[in-house]
Amino acid sequence: MKPTYRQALVLCSCLGTFLPFLSAAQARPAAFDLPRQPVADAILAYGRQANVRIVLKAATANGVIAHPVKGVLEPDAALSTLLLGTGLESLHQADGTILIESAPAPDATGNSRKGGGQGKADAGASESVIVLGAGHSRQVQILSRAELRKSVPGTSPLATLSELPGVNFQSSDPLGAYEWAQQITVRGFITDQLGYTLDGVPLGNMQYRNNNGLSIGRALENENNGPVTLAQGAGALGTASTSNLGGTIQFTSIDPTDHYGVDVAGSVGSSNMWRTFARVNTGILPGGGKAYISYDYQFADKWKGWGQQKQQQLNIKYIQPLGSAVRVTTYLDLDDRREDDYLDLSKSLIGRFGYDHDDISRNYALAEQIARAVQNGTPIPAPYQSADDTYYRGGGVRQDVLGYGRIDYDISSHLSGATTVYGHLDRGPGTWADPYDPTPAEFGGSPLSVSTTEYNMHREGVTTSLAYRFRHHRIEAGFWFEHNLFSQAAKLYPLQAGVAPDDFERFYDNPFDVQWQYVFRTKVYQFHIGDTWRVTPKLRLNAGFKSLVSDSSAQTISSKNPINASISASNGFLPQAGALYTFDSHNEVFADFTRNMAAYTASASTGPFSTTQAGFDYVHGNLKPETTNTEEVGYRFHNAALQFSLTGYYVNFANRLLASSISSVIVGNQNVLENVGSVTSRGVETAANWRFARNWSLYGAWSYNDAHYDDNIAVPGSSVVVPIKGKQVVAAPRNIGNVKLAYDDGTVWGQFSGQYQSRRFYTYLNDSPIKGRIVFNLAAGYRFHRQGWLNNLEAQVNVVNLFDKRYISSVGTTGFVNSDPGGTYQTLQAAPPRQVFFTLSKHFF
Repeated sequence: MKPTYRQALVLCSCLGTFLPFLSAAQARPAAFDLPRQPVADAILAYGRQANVRIVLKAATANGVIAHPVKGVLEPDAALSTLLLGTGLESLHQADGTILIESAPAPDATGNSRKGGGQGKADAGASESVIVLGAGHSRQVQILSRAELRKSVPGTSPLATLSELPGVNFQSSDPLGAYEWAQQITVRGFITDQLGYTLDGVPLGNMQYRNNNGLSIGRALENENNGPVTLAQGAGALGTASTSNLGGTIQFTSIDPTDHYGVDVAGSVGSSNMWRTFARVNTGILPGGGKAYISYDYQFADKWKGWGQQKQQQLNIKYIQPLGSAVRVTTYLDLDDRREDDYLDLSKSLIGRFGYDHDDISRNYALAEQIARAVQNGTPIPAPYQSADDTYYRGGGVRQDVLGYGRIDYDISSHLSGATTVYGHLDRGPGTWADPYDPTPAEFGGSPLSVSTTEYNMHREGVTTSLAYRFRHHRIEAGFWFEHNLFSQAAKLYPLQAGVAPDDFERFYDNPFDVQWQYVFRTKVYQFHIGDTWRVTPKLRLNAGFKSLVSDSSAQTISSKNPINASISASNGFLPQAGALYTFDSHNEVFADFTRNMAAYTASASTGPFSTTQAGFDYVHGNLKPETTNTEEVGYRFHNAALQFSLTGYYVNFANRLLASSISSVIVGNQNVLENVGSVTSRGVETAANWRFARNWSLYGAWSYNDAHYDDNIAVPGSSVVVPIKGKQVVAAPRNIGNVKLAYDDGTVWGQFSGQYQSRRFYTYLNDSPIKGRIVFNLAAGYRFHRQGWLNNLEAQVNVVNLFDKRYISSVGTTGFVNSDPGGTYQTLQAAPPRQVFFTLSKHFF
């Protein structure tokens, strides 16, 4: 471990040792005035008066009346009083959210079978699957754990987020797990322009060639997902991210349960998919702590071509209270993922071969023929016209270790805080059967070689925050530091002539050529401070700012084009302000403003270092970090039967960075990063969730986003101008619509959903559109109750792409281009056809 990481761990341990001796804290008393009223209304009013984020998960609360609460009380005491006789109980989550759900029925011994909701076949009817941001002064939605559980186990939670307004997720496999093609856009901002955290720990920019984190699918097992919060415009002020220009996605992990239990699940389905999962909860241990350990293994064939997607993962989480004022949480994730690629397509390839066109992984002899033809300048074997029309095989391997230790502490009745120390190790190659670089005769003599881009990452960091409550103010300040050592290399490994490799997606040794190798170091410093002021019982204001500094350097280990340089992105004042006005227990309006900045990417694949020394020197003095100014205004309505949200927004995205291969002629290299103007986004988002009858609900969302480029691109040193002004932003559809009809009575459940998206573009000149589409999905399940060994057994079936729609999913997987009138640029992924999956899960004890 690096010295800074050791020191942070020592600090964390010292805090855990001495904080229990501080005075046991009680939450600051507050004034409550909650009359006898429907419990849903009472809970919303409680959240506003206590200044906490609270989520009601009980449809069965329809018709239930809350106990009145009046006077100055501790928040927990007030909530307990409010819930008296309702059959509901509260659960405090790791992210600070309070979940209100049905209290569990006692078993035959009279003891509660409660297990945090994750250990039993819980009554899904008791959950509001989507919460439309009540009590927030910015656009926020929360997906409940129940909604995530109704997807196929192993599905990326990013895919489920596409139900929310303004969100579009695409991938080329049915579970959204194939990382090369994972693509999410929010209001015109694409994957690496968003921020992501897990329990507050930064996950980086989540792009495939991630230089500062990892995907959520490798950080947390699908079955251990807690509620997911999306802030389309801006996350919380202290969010640990250097890429959150267009919004923040906050993932959470579930906590261990208070009672011993074992959960097992198995899934099978199309493309020979199967997944096994097991989790053991210890329950409360003698020292007062509790823990779980879980493991899963997942396998699936590609739905076209030949190859597999394989992953195994282990999660451990342990929570230990230290007295009444301190809680320590430890989390560990181990992951090994290996995936074969789907071929990147072009419009031309789809026209010639269809959507099912893929690699030739089962025909090594043909791959060698194509490679020899390329190297000898002879015709490519028909029906292929170039070596890029197909290839033998390619994919990726990733191994990760992610862990954190978190201490939540109450120092006094007015002061509380949390400190998290985290570390992340990652390694793995991206592989490709290269027909352009043959294996030397002394190493095997094949006309092919294995070309790899290899990654090795060592991150360590600490986040800490303190909140001080004084009268009607809650003042919070915090700090985030991260040190990231990231190395990247391109190497060539030998293949034997005439002998197909047995295992392609693996770690390789002894390259015959190292094309380049670099080491990048990045240090991030972020400070934030903000105040939430309850001006009146109906008006709440919040304001604050953060300061962000990101220092990066590059060092060449081996390269024909060495680069040794450093660059810094910094801004000392990135403000955030908002207001929430509550008319009554049902109606509220909000408005907010946020400014954010993105750090430069420290990588050989993208960013200012993805060039030569001459190229870096040419642009270094002129580069400015990308920034966004986001303004939102909205209205929300909530009651026991209906949630409704309407939001309008305006975003100015300034200093947009673009890697230009045209201007690079000036300095003689292939890639130069430049600021090329701004983007303006204007839009409207609306969503409604209506419980129109007992056990029935109807959800709908629509978003309109006009995101366009404000400036043409002028090529330095020439008269060439690329006229993109007014063109639609690539990858982002202008219209997205979602609808879902759901039924859940606690035993039988089902949902039928559909999504529409309008056309998209992968060229800046918008001259090659990808047409819009509508896709439908179906899911249903049955929960067994009190029937002997069948008790707590659940059966589930999911049908993805119900009507077998053929369409293009992800765009820009190999980048975007100015123009592609002939449709020959290979940067598209085909969506999977209809796929069916079946799952059995059971909770024991």
